[in-house]
Amino acid sequence: MFASGLVSEALTADQDHRLAEFGIGLTNLCSRPTRSAADLSPQEIERGRAILARKIGRMRPRVVAFVGLTVYQAYFGLRTSGGAGAKAETIGKSRVFVVPNPSGLNASFPGFRHKLVWFEALRAFVDDGAG
Repeated sequence: MFASGLVSEALTADQDHRLAEFGIGLTNLCSRPTRSAADLSPQEIERGRAILARKIGRMRPRVVAFVGLTVYQAYFGLRTSGGAGAKAETIGKSRVFVVPNPSGLNASFPGFRHKLVWFEALRAFVDDGAG
């Protein structure tokens, strides 16, 4: 996030609680760790979707960024999504953006630079008033 300009200082994973200082909140669709979102059951996804929708309704962010196409597709019940970037869907008044999952398992975006361009695009999307 620092390399893309989303935050103005480098933070460690132990400092993720500080993201709120930069207007960023993080949450999971489902709290159970899995190798991929495809490992989640339909019941877990629906339960997580309802919880996330309530959080978004309460916090009313301008932008909701999904990390990974699979979780974005699961949230909206889509089979295809057209890739990373700004999306037509909204959650309430929140615009939606998808960035690639930064996991090393993501073969579609194998290196740091391949993923960074999408985090930079997210920063531009947010800076531009969310499209």
